[in-house]
Amino acid sequence: MKSTPTTKPLGIAALAVLTASLLPIAAAAPPETPPDRPLRRPAGLRAEPSGPLRAYLDAVTANWLLPGPKANPAILAMFADRDRPPTRDLLPWSGEFAGKFLTGAAQVYQATRDPELKRSLDGYVRALLPLQDVDGYFGPFSKEHRLTGTAPNIQGKPGGSWDAWGHYHMMLGLMTWDEAVGSPESLAAAVKIADLFCAKFLGDKKPRLVDTGSTEMNLAPAHALVLLYEKTRQPKYLDLAKQIVDEFAAAGPDGKPLAGDYLRRGLAGDEFFQTPKPRWESLHPMQALAAIGRVENDAERRKAYANLWWSIAKLDRHNNGGFSSGEQAQGDPYHPGAIETCCTIAWLALSVDMLKQSGDPVVADELELSTMNSALGMFSPSGRWSTYNTPMDGVRQANFHEIVFQARPGSPELNCCSVNAARGIGLVSQWALLSDAASGGLVLNWYGAGKLAGRLGGGASVGFDTETDYPRSGRVRIKVAVDQPTKFALGLRIPQWSTATKLTVAGTAVADVRPATYQTIDREWKNGDLIELDLDMGPRVWVGEKGYAGRASLFVGPTLLAYDASRDDNGPDDPEPIDARSLRILPTTDAKGPQPPIVLVEAKTADGKTVKLCDFASAGADGSRYRSWLRVEHASATPFSREHTFRTGPPQE
Repeated sequence: MKSTPTTKPLGIAALAVLTASLLPIAAAAPPETPPDRPLRRPAGLRAEPSGPLRAYLDAVTANWLLPGPKANPAILAMFADRDRPPTRDLLPWSGEFAGKFLTGAAQVYQATRDPELKRSLDGYVRALLPLQDVDGYFGPFSKEHRLTGTAPNIQGKPGGSWDAWGHYHMMLGLMTWDEAVGSPESLAAAVKIADLFCAKFLGDKKPRLVDTGSTEMNLAPAHALVLLYEKTRQPKYLDLAKQIVDEFAAAGPDGKPLAGDYLRRGLAGDEFFQTPKPRWESLHPMQALAAIGRVENDAERRKAYANLWWSIAKLDRHNNGGFSSGEQAQGDPYHPGAIETCCTIAWLALSVDMLKQSGDPVVADELELSTMNSALGMFSPSGRWSTYNTPMDGVRQANFHEIVFQARPGSPELNCCSVNAARGIGLVSQWALLSDAASGGLVLNWYGAGKLAGRLGGGASVGFDTETDYPRSGRVRIKVAVDQPTKFALGLRIPQWSTATKLTVAGTAVADVRPATYQTIDREWKNGDLIELDLDMGPRVWVGEKGYAGRASLFVGPTLLAYDASRDDNGPDDPEPIDARSLRILPTTDAKGPQPPIVLVEAKTADGKTVKLCDFASAGADGSRYRSWLRVEHASATPFSREHTFRTGPPQE
């Protein structure tokens, strides 16, 4: 919903922004960025988060991941009876549900090591694997429609299917479970899928995969094939992935693109929203560019991927870290269209790969923004349900209410988003702590409370025990654990928004700590060495444009603030203009509502009244309306750049 522009005076800076907002957003030429610094998931990674993230992980595990398959048995039954008439009434994407669920649940397990979740997923996988056909097919469609792009509905009428897309998510889920626990049976099932795809599509065969339609979806297996090549070193998997990437540029008989042309358009620096397939599903086949760029050291594919990532970051990532407007890129971060859960999950996955490719800390800033605001905000605090749309302003509804058309007998709660949302918080396990491929050292991206551990390039294990109430404050204390004095380089992410960071290592202050960098500390570390980090949590403002001209968003640290009248003594729907200089973080025990928010802030309005704001993820928890685009005084605009992807700056004095 578009907000009504303020009728209050805005000040010179804000008036300039309001005037500029009547013009189109400038083309998103990728900003100058540091050279790639490849990062990877360290061996022996262990994650034990606590604090707000752990509360969500535990709630989602207890109230969705554990009961979900039992409450929706058709998630597996659709595979068991695919060749038994009468034909089930399937959605084109029904085959994705089982794989998406497994991917998200496995990544949550990687972040918690919850033994009950492991037992549940062990049983889920044991029931799932026998449902694969002998030829490797692992979808829900009958023999005559397999991997053809066509499938009948319940009336027997022809329709489309995203069958290859479903197999992509199945392969991803199986490989993620193998990564999490060591499951040769799961990896073998993924291999059988890949072998089927190679037999059917590799080489000069007709039809090509691109000819099966729904290409932004059905070309996604290219990504999974590269991941499987890295695990097995079977050349045919990489060959087929590269063939599919070539098919990105295929044209139909009418000369129009059949697919997204991501490689050529990315290399040309075209905006993602202007490509032939700007829907969110395109982000998954685009991941093949980064994957091939990694295994073949291919600079062109890495460049195309990076250009497309930067285009989305500038033109289609919203203030809450969510991606998409109406399920696709629009070239407008202020667009009021639905910010679908699946779209933001795809953006998070795309960004994890971008971080590993580039080693750019501002990509980790983006991941934190999306995780702390959109990914947590997708879920009710109970973890029982997630959203389809997590809007910048509005209300949140359970996805199995809002997109109930996807419900089927035996799966009343299954839809594309309900099976996918848990991945948003589980993905933290994939980027919180990374290994620097060049130095063999480690890079620490996540400053939430808890424990992280991983092995150095030389094999030594290092642990990090973090005590903090971050993001409520910027005070972070990290105790280093090593078996014996060990020399290694540790990169500490200094967020783009922390302009006055204080850093002390083992009692010695570190000078020249700059935002939007990794502060690398290369020393001999001893057990118990203490890293003391004080991040700048001063208020910051993103001045809106276009549909939100005359409005602004307020941030402290990585947290987008929102106004929820139910937490503010049931005040007006739209509070009076807020003085951006007046923000003060309060104890969360001062909050009203069903449960304490993660962050609670008090601010003064221009007329001297007090208003309370909370973190975006907690806003609207009781079904009330909330706003993240507010009328704000003393707002100063900050243009998008590599160092300011959030577009935030300090209030204007």
